[in-house]
Amino acid sequence: MPYQDFPWFKNQSVNAIIEVEEISHGHFYWSKIDVDLTVEMIKYPEKFPLVAR
Repeated sequence: MPYQDFPWFKNQSVNAIIEVEEISHGHFYWSKIDVDLTVEMIKYPEKFPLVAR
C-alpha cells in the first residue's frame, strides 16, 4: 500500500497501523487513525479518488 494512495498511514506509528479490525467481510477499520477501507479500495485505489489527506 503506497503512501501516495494511502497517505493516512505515512506518519503513523507501527502500533496504530497494526491495530486493525475487520468490521465486516472485506471492510477494515484502523481506530487509532480513524481510517476505514474495503478490499476493493486497497486493490484498486485508482477507482477511489482521495477525498481527505
